[in-house]
Formats: sequence, structure tokens, C-alpha cells
Amino acid sequence: MKVFEGEHQHSYSAYGERSGTNKHLEARRYYSGFEMAHDTYNALSCASDGNIYYVLSSESPHTGGKFFVYKPEHDRVEFIADLTEICGEDGLNAIPQGKSHVRFYERKGKLYFSTHVGYYEMIDGMDRLPKNPPDGRQKYPGGHFLAYDLKTKKTEDLAMVGGGEGIVSMTMDTDRGHIYGITWPTGHFVHYDLEKNSLYDLGPVSAMGEAGVPGEDFRSLCRALFVDPADGKVYFSTAEGDIFHYCPVSGKMELEKEIDLRLDYFGQYDPTVPGSMAYNWRMVCWHEPEAVAYGVHGNSGYLFRFDPRRKQIEIVQRITSLPSQRSGMFDQFSYGYLGFGIAPHTHTVYYLTGGPIYENGKRVGGVERIAKGAARGMENLHLVTFDLLNRHYIDHGPIRYTDGSIPTYVNSIAIGQDGYVYALARFAHKGKVIQDLISIPDPLKD
Repeated sequence: MKVFEGEHQHSYSAYGERSGTNKHLEARRYYSGFEMAHDTYNALSCASDGNIYYVLSSESPHTGGKFFVYKPEHDRVEFIADLTEICGEDGLNAIPQGKSHVRFYERKGKLYFSTHVGYYEMIDGMDRLPKNPPDGRQKYPGGHFLAYDLKTKKTEDLAMVGGGEGIVSMTMDTDRGHIYGITWPTGHFVHYDLEKNSLYDLGPVSAMGEAGVPGEDFRSLCRALFVDPADGKVYFSTAEGDIFHYCPVSGKMELEKEIDLRLDYFGQYDPTVPGSMAYNWRMVCWHEPEAVAYGVHGNSGYLFRFDPRRKQIEIVQRITSLPSQRSGMFDQFSYGYLGFGIAPHTHTVYYLTGGPIYENGKRVGGVERIAKGAARGMENLHLVTFDLLNRHYIDHGPIRYTDGSIPTYVNSIAIGQDGYVYALARFAHKGKVIQDLISIPDPLKD
């Protein structure tokens, strides 16, 4: 189906920035046909066929998330599958597979990803795994590791994690066929060996994770892991700022004793208090040309370089938007942004980040404290690029739809082969706010 959303022009002056310029990037909105589409984190990638694969989330206790593909060559969105059905659970009458919270990883013609719970129960002011499902439904069964064959278009249910937990983060060693993840809410580290069809649970990695009691054993869980392809070790961070690696050969998990993320530039945090990622990195990506990882710390927006072989961490530069840097304040989304990636076969970071809004020359603020990671107030969306070789930073300006409204709640990115950058963002559709696919012209391709 053709998916371009028609729009009407009107003023965007309410979203002006202190610079006073109207220079901006224009985003195109798509409608995939899922009217219940809710906020999605990661769950968006460009595959080797040039197509954009993504999952739209559902927060309903009855309806699962939906898996789609956008084909730029034909300007067409196609529905692939319902997540609950892929997992073989459509007849369980249980809390559905409401979302995927991870990017897609490609290996031998297949895409690998995982599922997560999308419906939560509000307990003590926080989103928790449902203890009292509505309408006589069963509790959430647990997240699954899945595969999708790019040629046959068939999906495969590989494994389900135990304990009725979702999978909040995942990476894959595509050379060796190992998948790694962290479950939500208690934060178990899990390892799935594709060749052996074996799943291993290494136990909790950060106190009680996000199931814990604030001020005691609560810890925000790492949302991004990476693999060093040389030895297959996988790395993740904790809210306390520790870095661990797991070796699949030995089956052991070890603390990196020489380095950590407790850096003054990142700010000061109590890891037992909800509302931020604390000292965790927000997103991290392996950069093969340098054989190092680059990541971004969420709340502060600092780009860092992590060399796991030399045991070195180097602060590179703050890569938040220019209006954010000038304000001297953290961005409104307290967890930071997942829309961070390195363009394939390049040295260029692409980052979708926030920018403060100014009204009558004054910065529009938000609430002081929040109980979970969320936007404290309205903000603009900016595209920032950063050349890792010459350390050249460019803020390409705010992003707007043609009617002057702005994309919000953006925590995903895919750098297309067609000269566009893709994300999942909120916008109004037929009088209702949904989250769906958007595209932004790549300013480096002009």
C-alpha cells in the first residue's frame, strides 16, 4: 500500500529555537495501517536488500506488536506478521508480545531479533510486569528470540527466555551465531547458541534490575550490548558504571577492573533511583575500522570511545544538539536517545537527539523529577552527524513535518541505502497520535 501521509502547511514558530533560524530538515510520515501503534524503541534496521524492517509496538493487553517492511524502491509498506502469532501464542489468552526492543541483526540471509512485553501494570507509580492481567488473561509468557528469512519470507521461533520476562536488549555475534540479551525487569543475562539450539541463563547482572525497590535494589538496565568480533566477547554496562564482559568459550562473566563509566562529565547519579540510565551507556556500536566501540551516555549526551583490548575509555565530545549545548542543560528525555548509529562502511556517526524549545526567548523546561525514563517536556528533534576521523561535528538543525509539527519520542534510527535516514516517531493520524515510520533526507548525501 502507498503510505505517504498528506499534510497541510502552517506555522511552526511555536517551536522556534533561540538562534531564530527557520533552517530545518523536513520529515516524511508513513502510515503502516496499525492504528494502535505506540512508542517503539530500536526495532528498526536497514537490511542488505535495502529494505527497512521495523516493529510497531502495542500497549494493549489484547493486541500484539506488528512486524513490517518498507521497500524504498517501490515506496511501499508491507505487513509481515503479528509478534504474538510468530511466537505461537495467539491462542494462549495471555498478555501478548507487545513489542520488540532491539535492532535486527543479519546473518546468512536471515534477520534475528527478539520480543518484549508491551502492556504494563502501574504499581507504586512505576511500570511493572503485570501481576494482575485484565479480562482473565494469563501472565506474560516471556520474550522470544526470532528469525526472519529475507528470501522465503518465513519466520522462525528460536527460543523463549524463562521467568516470564521480556527481552529489553540484545546483540548478536553474526560470525559465530551467538545471540545475547538482557531480560526485563530483573535483568538476567541470556545467551542463545544458534548452532546448538541451546539457551543459557547466566542470572541477574544488576541487583533486582527494574523490578527492584527504588532506593534499595532498583537498577536501570543496560539497553545496548556489543561484541568484539576478534574474540567473541560481549560487553555491557551497569547503572553503577561498571563494565562487564562475557566469554562464550569459558562461559564466564568478568568485571572490567581497570575501567568504568563513573566519569565526572556524565554527571552524578544514585543508581538506586529511577528516572535515568544512571552511569549506563545509552547506546554503543562496534566500529570495525578502528576495532573499538563508540557509545553515547544518555543523560549527558557525551560521545565516548571504548577500546576493550587496551582497556581504555576516552571522552570524545558532547554530541547533543547545538541548542542543547548552548543551554548547558540535560535534554528532556532523561534516558537519552537510542537513535545512534555508525553508517556502514564509513566513519560517520548519525544521532537523532533532542533540542530545547524556546518561547518568547525563554527555554521551555519540564518537570524536575520523574519516576521512570521519559520526556520531562516538549523538545525538538535534531539530526547530528559526527566524523570520527577528523572529529567534525554538524548539527543539521531541527526536524519538522511539512505542517510544522515535530517528531517526538524518537528512539530509533536506520541509515538507508537510498539517501534517507529512517526513524519511528509520533505524529497525528486521523485525529489520533500514533508512532510510525518517518524518513529524513540524509544531509550528507545532497
